Amino acid sequence: MSYKTQKIVRLTLSYLVVAFMFAIILYPLAWIIGSSFNPGQSLSGSSIIPENATLAHYEKLFDREQSDYLIWYANSLKISTLTMIFTVIMVSFTAYAFSRYRFVGRKNGLLTFLILQMIPNFAALIAIFILARLTGLLNTHLGLILFYVGGAIPMNTWLMKGYLDTIPKELDESAKIDGAGHLRIFIQIVMPLAKPIIAVIALFSFIAPFTDFIVASILLRSESKYTLAVGLYNMVAKQFGAEFTTFAAGSVLIAIPIAILFLSFQRYFVSGLTAGGTKG
Repeated sequence: MSYKTQKIVRLTLSYLVVAFMFAIILYPLAWIIGSSFNPGQSLSGSSIIPENATLAHYEKLFDREQSDYLIWYANSLKISTLTMIFTVIMVSFTAYAFSRYRFVGRKNGLLTFLILQMIPNFAALIAIFILARLTGLLNTHLGLILFYVGGAIPMNTWLMKGYLDTIPKELDESAKIDGAGHLRIFIQIVMPLAKPIIAVIALFSFIAPFTDFIVASILLRSESKYTLAVGLYNMVAKQFGAEFTTFAAGSVLIAIPIAILFLSFQRYFVSGLTAGGTKG
């Protein structure tokens, strides 16, 4: 077999593998989108291309008299946005301190963060519930935000610290010679160079609260406080509910803010993830 023939065979096999993987990934998405336009409430007769497509399920979601979907959407956006902002701020300061300074307990602090990120959040659900009730944060969005921010700090601190370690410390020293203080160096020199990893952390910290169900279902009690995940679950779980096609329509709309944020930060992701993998 000639080299040219071998090259064509390898290329063909590569495309076949890629096409197969795309089919596995895209088929469930296409099916749920098609189901959202399917008339009725059952998914048994749903298909990717519905015969009698309808927008009735989307209209129901936006009708305040029939559904609280818009309230759940606003709650999720508020919680995810505030979680993203506070996570980026807290992680930036924490990672900068671990990357640039040497202090007592630094290694133990990093080791503690490493251990904490190995423990899944749902392992402490009972403790989280009791703590939220004792502090008056049960059934509040503030309690959820504090939980999400605290849970995001360990892993993201390691990720950002690895990236900040790649930024030459000579830049800090040059700024100090020119009279810049620590805060000015952090804000005007280090953070602009850390935009890729900030974008990665911002996206991760936005998606987690937006799609979380377990913790939100434990801490939230009233329907007006529900997030999208909890609200949509109750829509299909309540007695005589089973509104599966409406659930599908609500699930499709969840992807809109995540897609917008992803496309906005896309140019930063590759460099942010690769550079953040250096040894600390």
